Amino acid sequence: MDIRTGVFVLAFFSVVGAFLAFRSAIRNMQSARKISFYSLRRRYNSAAWQLVGFALFLIGLAFWLPSGGAQTIYRVFPPSPTPSLTPTITLTPTITLTPTLTLTPTLTITPLVSDTPTLTPTPFLPVAIEALFSALPTPNPESIFTALQFSTEFDGVNPVDPRTVFELPITTMYAGFDYNNTIPGVQWTALWYRNRELVCYETEPWRDEWGTGGIGGYTSCTDPLEGWQPGNYEVQIFMGTEWKVVGRFTLLEALQTATATSTPEFFDTETPTPAP
Repeated sequence: MDIRTGVFVLAFFSVVGAFLAFRSAIRNMQSARKISFYSLRRRYNSAAWQLVGFALFLIGLAFWLPSGGAQTIYRVFPPSPTPSLTPTITLTPTITLTPTLTLTPTLTITPLVSDTPTLTPTPFLPVAIEALFSALPTPNPESIFTALQFSTEFDGVNPVDPRTVFELPITTMYAGFDYNNTIPGVQWTALWYRNRELVCYETEPWRDEWGTGGIGGYTSCTDPLEGWQPGNYEVQIFMGTEWKVVGRFTLLEALQTATATSTPEFFDTETPTPAP
């Protein structure tokens, strides 16, 4: 119990003591009236008035204790400081606006054939082409193909006068390559794209006469979808479902009117196959 509570308890007992003192004083006065002896009656009356005075003292003490009494006790027994709870600061998150970058369009002159590649996803084998597979052996992951060389003529070993830009009309386009670490019987596929649309393909098991390595390999396209048209062409070579090499060429209406054609786009993908 602390000092303040003790003071209120003492004030309460003082009120109770005053009540009991008044009660005793009244009883003494009533008893004195019944006594015929003067000295004894006087003694009872004197005791009654003493009790009345004591009761008045207790009443005054009861009123004094909550105010002056508490301060007097605090002077004699100074209270020890007690730590108070310190409220914690709760941080309210604020929304931070992220600035956006606004690009200002500029007009630039683009050459007929751009040498700056743009990144595209890694080539993949379409499901419709994969459904045509007739060979099941697993391809050798170490099989490699050289970079593709394009020409409209093939002498049986190498493309004749290989280039990357051609003009119409043409009949057949050859993509020549050398190869190594191939396995006969493994399905290989060549996909021909024009402006990223499949227009020609060939897929068959790797022949025994081609062996596991050599020169003079090629793929050709004679009758692409909707015929030969101006555009950007891409050829992708796969062993099984694993992409091996990719090559590109551009077909124009005519070299002398090349300025009137649309600007070709080349989409770049790294070729992971070194020369054998």
